[in-house]
Amino acid sequence: MTEAIVVPLKRFDRAKERLRRDADLDVATIAEDLARGVLSCSQPRTVIVVSEDADVTHFAATHGAEVWSSTASDLNDAVQGAYEGLRERFDRLIIVHGDLRYPEGLGSFDPLPGITFFADHHGEGTNVMVIPTGLDFHFAYGTNSLRRHVDEAERLNSNYHVITTSPWRFDVDEPSDLHDA
Repeated sequence: MTEAIVVPLKRFDRAKERLRRDADLDVATIAEDLARGVLSCSQPRTVIVVSEDADVTHFAATHGAEVWSSTASDLNDAVQGAYEGLRERFDRLIIVHGDLRYPEGLGSFDPLPGITFFADHHGEGTNVMVIPTGLDFHFAYGTNSLRRHVDEAERLNSNYHVITTSPWRFDVDEPSDLHDA
């Protein structure tokens, strides 16, 4: 089965809006460091970064990733576009957020059959998703994305799994996430 890891990334100087509430944090550097870790740990799988920003696509290329340029206005549209555009090349995509604290193992784990959702540490978000291509799946990132993604899998009558105990449950959205994991 052919597969790739897809990592949507915003411009580092605009990423992590909630972290920016703490004026003492160098948020652009934190976002870049987290993304670098995700890209590194995603290899040897094919890694594709989805972004609208030339600096981010340059960053991706220098870290061994392919680039999927997007003009989408939000995360859902960007991931949807990549999902639909890559279906001819890959049988399965692994959508990974670029802000995981502990991305180790992304490049080597064996996905379960069907769709797999790796929940965030609150049990509400979707930090990692494994999804076969060719489905009429509609991405629903944002508040309570896990519930909405599960609803979508059920709408499609797809076999799915929800994993709540992986190290990938720790992402960085709030200043406390830098210390709580």
